[in-house]
Amino acid sequence: MAAKLIPLEAWAAATYGESAPHINTLRRWARDAHIYPKPIKHGRTYFVTPDARYVDFKTMPSAKDPASNSRLVARLSHGTAA
Repeated sequence: MAAKLIPLEAWAAATYGESAPHINTLRRWARDAHIYPKPIKHGRTYFVTPDARYVDFKTMPSAKDPASNSRLVARLSHGTAA
């Protein structure tokens, strides 16, 4: 059975209460994939699952960050393939 979808504004009200972001911000988050699972757009309205959450990819560790791959970087810089 598929999860029930609710409008983006209703999700924001349930998640953030009176401090919910403006609808333009919510739509930008939906377009830029900052809400997971990804909202579905029907006409002009975005719908999300009630358990959706905001995800900020800027603060997540990157695979390109040498600190997160320090062992691999150390092996490659020493030329060993252990």
